[in-house]
Amino acid sequence: MTMKLAAVGSPLPPATITEWQRDERAPVLVEDGRAVGYGELWFDAEEDEVELARIIMAPDARGKGLGRALVRGLLAQAAAAGHHDIFLRVHPDNGPASRCYRAAGFAPVDPALAATWNKTQPVDYAWLRHDGEASGA
Repeated sequence: MTMKLAAVGSPLPPATITEWQRDERAPVLVEDGRAVGYGELWFDAEEDEVELARIIMAPDARGKGLGRALVRGLLAQAAAAGHHDIFLRVHPDNGPASRCYRAAGFAPVDPALAATWNKTQPVDYAWLRHDGEASGA
């Protein structure tokens, strides 16, 4: 795979995505025959929930609604698997991603819950939960 997608602030080597896909069968968003987006679903059977993770878009594909399409596709896969309690975390400096997720029907979790989840994280992520009724999904 020769995908050149970018994470927050730095390029993400294609080898990283290839390594991720060894453990996960993650969707790749394709536009005009070119991979422009990537995302994963992390299922937690014990908690009966799913987290959307490692969502990245090619820099030149941003701002076209493709990220929202990728997120909606991930949401549909989670729902088809029977999961309706869906979360994600976004880096606090990633405003464009945060706007994309909110447009796809995500809203912040309770601040106390976010603080608990951030205790073991490298940064204080913004944790969001999907509200299917808000997005029509």
